[in-house]
Amino acid sequence: MRYIITALLASTPALAEVPRVVTDIPPVHALVAQVMGELGQPELLLAKGADEHDFQLRPSQAAAVADAGLVVWIGPELTPWLASALETRPEGAAALGLLDAEGTVLREYGEKAEHDDHAGEAGHDDEAGHDDHGHDDHADEAEHVDEAGHDGHDHAGADPHVWLDPGNAQVWLGLIAAELSRLDPENAATYAANAAAAGTELAALDAELAARLAPVKDKPVVTFHDAYGYFGAHYGLTFAGSVALGDAASPGAARLSDLRATLEAGDVLCIFPEVQHDPALVEQMAEGTGARIGGALDPVGSSLEPGPGAYAALLTGMATTIADCLEG
Repeated sequence: MRYIITALLASTPALAEVPRVVTDIPPVHALVAQVMGELGQPELLLAKGADEHDFQLRPSQAAAVADAGLVVWIGPELTPWLASALETRPEGAAALGLLDAEGTVLREYGEKAEHDDHAGEAGHDDEAGHDDHGHDDHADEAEHVDEAGHDGHDHAGADPHVWLDPGNAQVWLGLIAAELSRLDPENAATYAANAAAAGTELAALDAELAARLAPVKDKPVVTFHDAYGYFGAHYGLTFAGSVALGDAASPGAARLSDLRATLEAGDVLCIFPEVQHDPALVEQMAEGTGARIGGALDPVGSSLEPGPGAYAALLTGMATTIADCLEG
């Protein structure tokens, strides 16, 4: 009897394994987790509270990247520390870079938010897969870097904070499902169904957030750093500037002077600090101007509990924080 059971097991075709998936930041991790559903759990590399631009992989994480069946990430423009780890992977190993993926709508740093015609929509109408709007003529992102020449990351070209446009997330759900299906065809129907369900939920949330933000979209705000162009464009918000260019930048005196003048003009209703960063400079800029200090924004979701619900929580938290301050 034991021989018969062993023989039967040996003759049974081995089921394909669900790919081991590694992701870079919480929003990407959440989207992948939704597509995988109960089939598996992706691994998140960025530790809670860590800086997405400047992070050092633990040896176990580097090994996970090397052994992963699929790596899903934004791209080297956001997480350069992952680019070098990817070089250790076998030739032909699967990786999905979302910044350069077909269908991802891109924005340039300093581009006016009102140029985006998709505010409040779940989808994108972009045949080329990229946004080619012009630049904001009065943007000073190329000027007023701090006197030491330091900046958090390159602010020329495409803004890598692409996940803050829910339309991009809609595109990515399909791309993630397609790549997982290619690697694991036996579960293709499940990946597709999970992606469709996640897209339906995201569309409903998108409509709710658009309705919440519509009454305040013409009220100017200032943020800690230049990371919210996609979110502002999608929902038609009005951003009057940022304290720093990058989240690791130290703004120079000229930049702070210009921003202080903007705040003193009285048009800006709210200025927002950011998680992971000391709010002292924001408080100093707001003092005596009449601008309210809003809650801390968290563009990468570094303070959130990782999981399939993190992307919705990120968008909801940001919209609520902005609306609460502007309505106050």
